[in-house]
Amino acid sequence: MTEQPGASVRVPPRWFVTTAWKVHRFLYRATGRRKFLWTPANKRGWGALQLTTTGRRSGEARPVIVGYLEDESDLVLLAMNGWGEGEPAWWLNLQAEPTATAQLAKGDALHVRAHAGEGEERDRLWARWRAVEPKLDEYAALRSTPTAVVVLTPLA
Repeated sequence: MTEQPGASVRVPPRWFVTTAWKVHRFLYRATGRRKFLWTPANKRGWGALQLTTTGRRSGEARPVIVGYLEDESDLVLLAMNGWGEGEPAWWLNLQAEPTATAQLAKGDALHVRAHAGEGEERDRLWARWRAVEPKLDEYAALRSTPTAVVVLTPLA
């Protein structure tokens, strides 16, 4: 684990974070997409879903596994990039094309539209994530830019 200057939290090195998510995605595919996604109703307090965006340059489908919370029918993600600098590619893709598909552990594939939580909505949803991860503010302080709270709203 690497300690960042001035921070009281420790995060794994960048290579470890990216490798862990690649392995997670590989295992999900290797099990026929039947395992390695979960709902927020577990001991972690958050779920994992596969989000498929449209590449902003390539126009191709870009799947990624991300953590989420439920807020009524919406799904709430943090565009944290493993607490590293910069925006994650999936969030940049959603800013260019906000419609995507979210594959949930329950087997449901939802067509969704994304937007960034702003103002009171962002504060409320950030507090929900903080209840799951008490050191959220400390992790976010590792980044020089604010961490977007991304809301995925199912399309009718």
